[in-house]
Amino acid sequence: MKFKRQRSQEVGVDLTPLIDVVFLLLIFFMVSTTFTRENHLNIELPEASGERSEQQAEMIDVVINADGQYRLNNRVLVNNRRETLVRAVTELADGDASLPFIITADARTPHEFVVRAMDVAGSLGFASLSITTERQGESE
Repeated sequence: MKFKRQRSQEVGVDLTPLIDVVFLLLIFFMVSTTFTRENHLNIELPEASGERSEQQAEMIDVVINADGQYRLNNRVLVNNRRETLVRAVTELADGDASLPFIITADARTPHEFVVRAMDVAGSLGFASLSITTERQGESE
């Protein structure tokens, strides 16, 4: 009896479907990922002795980091020019100059940026101006 010899086929794995699946997963993760930019300013408060004041619900809170970047009520301003700060404070106060104006500046902030914020508060008629400090011995 004569048997036909079977041809030996090369055993291999087709990688095309695997590559397709990897690309689909990559596209899925790229589309579904949200890219958030951190808007937190790292500040180091200067120390002072005194009593804490009561905070009101509505206020103008200006935070200045060591680089002079302004943050107004948790909203970062696009630049640190005086005109931008005036426009943002005017929009936020909505003509109410009786709101407390609180300046929180990093201990390493150049004096120019703190004075600029104080000048804006004064020119817009804010009478209640406070500067935030850290009590001596409370630093981390």
